[in-house]
Amino acid sequence: MAMDIEPDGLERTGAARGGRWIVTSTAGESVRAFLPHPLPPDPPLKLTAGDHALLSRANIALGRLDGLATVLPNTLLFVYMYIRKEALLSSQIEGTQSSLSDLLAHELDEAPGVPVDDVVEVSNYVAAITYGLDRMQGGFPLSLRLLKEIHGVLLAAGRGSEQTPGEFRRSQNWLGGSRPGNARFVPPPPDRLMECLGPFELFIAGDQLTYGQPEPEAPSLPLLIKIALAHAQFETIHPFLDGNGRLGRLLIPLMLCEDGALRQPVLYLSLHFKTHREEYYDRLQRTRTHGEWEAWVRFFLEGVLSTAQKAVETAQAALALFDRDRKTLQAIGRAAGSTLQVHEALQKQPILSIKKAASLTNLSEPTVSAAFARMEELAMVKEITGRQRDRLYSYAPYITLLAEGTEPLQPT
Repeated sequence: MAMDIEPDGLERTGAARGGRWIVTSTAGESVRAFLPHPLPPDPPLKLTAGDHALLSRANIALGRLDGLATVLPNTLLFVYMYIRKEALLSSQIEGTQSSLSDLLAHELDEAPGVPVDDVVEVSNYVAAITYGLDRMQGGFPLSLRLLKEIHGVLLAAGRGSEQTPGEFRRSQNWLGGSRPGNARFVPPPPDRLMECLGPFELFIAGDQLTYGQPEPEAPSLPLLIKIALAHAQFETIHPFLDGNGRLGRLLIPLMLCEDGALRQPVLYLSLHFKTHREEYYDRLQRTRTHGEWEAWVRFFLEGVLSTAQKAVETAQAALALFDRDRKTLQAIGRAAGSTLQVHEALQKQPILSIKKAASLTNLSEPTVSAAFARMEELAMVKEITGRQRDRLYSYAPYITLLAEGTEPLQPT
């Protein structure tokens, strides 16, 4: 049984804006759990002129990124890589130690020697976002049911697969600490989940929500602010036993794509969250303890702006790299045709075996092997196994470009 309590200290006025504390019994001890109020915040957000300018710049950057995707020679090429980069970054925030090369090698059936547990977790994220987008493109709405389905894919194998994938939790969880009594934060008790999740579902589905209480004359809530609020609220509710952080971050591109702000999930916002990991967690926590929604929204918008700009720069640099290497290969003589075909395959899948490249290009394995040898001499590719058989070749300059910011976090 849970009962309401009064917050104390600095939390008295701030937390009341975000929700209320209750006392609940779990694991043989009484703890303070938090029940968030429905969104949007009340009192309403107070955005400054600077905040509105930041929102405008973030929207422009997002639009530029979406527009770039429509003029790229091969949009799916960048979607393929950006989804994997977001998956890797989101999982690294949770502590995985795999790299972009590990993930790309793991996706080749003949690629051994990668850290299986970590890379399976990242691979599940790729599968989960692909599943969610496919369902929405088929007309299924972004809803609690779909989030449960996506969670089932996210935790289908590897770590967390024993934590009831696809089902809301039936026991208490907590963030930080060895038990609920010394936790940094205790989310709502399981018997209060639906009173939080019901309004949350209405919020992510609604299009008439406003800065404060719904009023006919009030302005609609801007999409990026709505997504910022939704992500924070999901993390506060923490409705699953495991995978909440990754699913909450996956919610961001799903909402952007459902609204049409992005036609493809090419924003890897987890780069911002990983780069500012401690601030990310602190900003989320202070929406609960101090009601600091404005500071969280500002942090979120800064991330959209910087990450969208970076994604555009990366795409432009990749196109320049491809063009430069293509011109170099065109000058090598009679072997240029087959080598260019292998180069094109590497743009789509930057780590390949001879067998896989032969399958993608319809070239013979000896021809592909010779093409890799020529590109290795030109420092375009690098053999990464050190073996004489079953070799793997990496389009090293491209992976270096894509992998910026994806170095595993060092354990603290």
